[in-house]
Amino acid sequence: MVSRFRTFATAGALVVACASVLAGQGWIEPIHPLPTGRVEKIRSAVQVTVTGRVARVTVEEWFRNRGPIMDEGSYLYPLPGEAVFSDFSLWQGDRELKGEMMDATQARSVYESIVRRKRDPALIELAGHGLLRARVFPINPGETRKITLRYTQVLDHVGDAWRFRFASGPGAAPRSFHMTVDSADRVSSPYSPTHHVTTSRQGDRLDVTLADSSWSGDLELLLPLTRRLVGVSLLAHQPAGEADGYFMALLAPGQATDASRVRRDLVAVLDISGSMSGEKMEQARAALLQLLHTLHAGDRFRLVAFSSAVRREAPDWSDATPESLHRAEDWVRSLSAEGGTNIAGALSEAFAARPAEGALGVVVFLTDGLPTVGDTDPERIADEAERQRGPFRVFSFGIGYDVNTYLLDRLTERARGTSEYIQPGADIERAVGSLAAKIASPVMTDLALSGDGAELYDLQPASLPDLFSGDEIVLFGRYRGSARGGWSITLTGRRNGHEERFTASAPTGETNFANAYVRQLWAARKAGALARDIRLHGQTPELMAALKDLALRYGILTDYTAYLVQEPNQVVVRQFERSPLPPAPQEQFGAPSVARARREAMSASASVAADAARLDAAARTSMAAPTERAGDRLFVWRDSTWTDLRHTNSLRVVTVEPFSDAYFELLRALPELARPAALQPAVLVAGRRVSIKIGAGGRSAWGEGELEAVIREFRS
Repeated sequence: MVSRFRTFATAGALVVACASVLAGQGWIEPIHPLPTGRVEKIRSAVQVTVTGRVARVTVEEWFRNRGPIMDEGSYLYPLPGEAVFSDFSLWQGDRELKGEMMDATQARSVYESIVRRKRDPALIELAGHGLLRARVFPINPGETRKITLRYTQVLDHVGDAWRFRFASGPGAAPRSFHMTVDSADRVSSPYSPTHHVTTSRQGDRLDVTLADSSWSGDLELLLPLTRRLVGVSLLAHQPAGEADGYFMALLAPGQATDASRVRRDLVAVLDISGSMSGEKMEQARAALLQLLHTLHAGDRFRLVAFSSAVRREAPDWSDATPESLHRAEDWVRSLSAEGGTNIAGALSEAFAARPAEGALGVVVFLTDGLPTVGDTDPERIADEAERQRGPFRVFSFGIGYDVNTYLLDRLTERARGTSEYIQPGADIERAVGSLAAKIASPVMTDLALSGDGAELYDLQPASLPDLFSGDEIVLFGRYRGSARGGWSITLTGRRNGHEERFTASAPTGETNFANAYVRQLWAARKAGALARDIRLHGQTPELMAALKDLALRYGILTDYTAYLVQEPNQVVVRQFERSPLPPAPQEQFGAPSVARARREAMSASASVAADAARLDAAARTSMAAPTERAGDRLFVWRDSTWTDLRHTNSLRVVTVEPFSDAYFELLRALPELARPAALQPAVLVAGRRVSIKIGAGGRSAWGEGELEAVIREFRS
């Protein structure tokens, strides 16, 4: 049955044939080669709630089967930017059916088993980077089915506004749009460059709707800020009964005019090997000239070009004076492409002269090929570059498909920079120009975050990048040990050699359920970091298990997980076999490697790399369906017990008799066990140093100090 479904790598590649319909935010994908059935979208409703810089989106859509036979709707839905899937509902009249996250292979098997019995399932999977596929069955002739999709996204920051995007697509089906903005005093009049909007204010609430109910095309909505944040803002969430919480911090330094700009020491390194000849060389020269034009008085620069040999424009740093810049421009225009590719030698020269005290050292590295001269081993080159790098930030550009993505990503991984991959025929000058504009006005460097009244851990991203003029960083993390009197975070950084500090406190009441989306946004960032670790450092059982456990626990869609909706009491059991761990990937260059690296760099909440799908067998366990979710925990049915996926054999197990005195005392002391305790006939819940089983044959009373000891081991 799976062979009947087509896979699309990106939303832009979608082609709809025959009588199938393109409509609304999602697109109906053709199931049959001939139009024997016709499932069409007939109505859409979009509800958006904006809190701070986070938008929570609910999309309701109605589909009708206008064909003569029972059919299946396969529905493609592109998610914007840093967005995280929350849940999906399938409606039977007024009855809402929700699902759960599970192993992807298991979910597909269950779905197809239910379809064969013509029941009502729905399956949500990744169909490419940022693209969801929902398969809904059955839709009878003349029948209308409703679905509800929910997701959370971090709004883009553009100039002095936050931007909301909605990929509406074509289609004439009626649709409605309504956005509610909390704390509306921070937002002036919203406007859309794509549609006509109407707004109204009621106290601290702003409502935005579209004037035309038959709107079509992609929607872009800008929320101008009445005042720019300078410093740090903090949003926290602590699940009920749990000792540890989650936080989201927005870090912004203000404009360059708000403080003295940081001086820059810029090193531009250009590959001029023979493969760069022609248009690539012309664009690369223009890109270097752009970089030079961003330099200000007080900045310094060095220019390095390499092929088989390494050349430098001057023996040492040059001050950014009109005379030295004119000389450098003439040198850039004289460069021509020839010879091999000596990457190791070029990096050694780039790091040879250290930046001045208090200056921001930046290396911009452009190459289109694999190392062919000097040391050609990527691992040794990366290790030596890391040893030599010192305080430099490294930004790398890989041009074309013959670049070693592993090497370039290793260069930038710990260097507070980024890697960008430019496909053949793309505009090199534009890509480098975008970076040049960003790094033209560094404001604060060497950022560090600390907690007062709470311990911060598992920050995403783990290493804070530098802050540039008008820039903002959205940071997620975990905290533990928060004091009753509240807690705060402090951001420290340096401006021209002087330390600055910004502090933000967790507002009272900000740890309630309303901010629960913070934990899933953190988990999405964490999943992207684990996927990157797997690609750069190879697959290990620990990394693979951590990624899959994270995805299942927090409901994150990856290539290893899928979201299945099924009718209550429809349980299909399938047993998996263990498979050996595959070897680490060897594809470090070529079109697939570049595509994989570009996908991972495109989104902060990056999905698991598509090529890692073949490693699904390594992440499978011998667990069997069904599974149950209780709060943040996922339980699997093992040995007649609902077993927490986080439980390991190394944890001591304390068993408690259900509904005994010991049971009720335990739930009063650990209220987070209330929801798992409802799982029957027995449940095993994992703690930090002990697991608690609620089942027949357990203790019915606690001895002196026993309950207190169990609580300490469970939580700490």
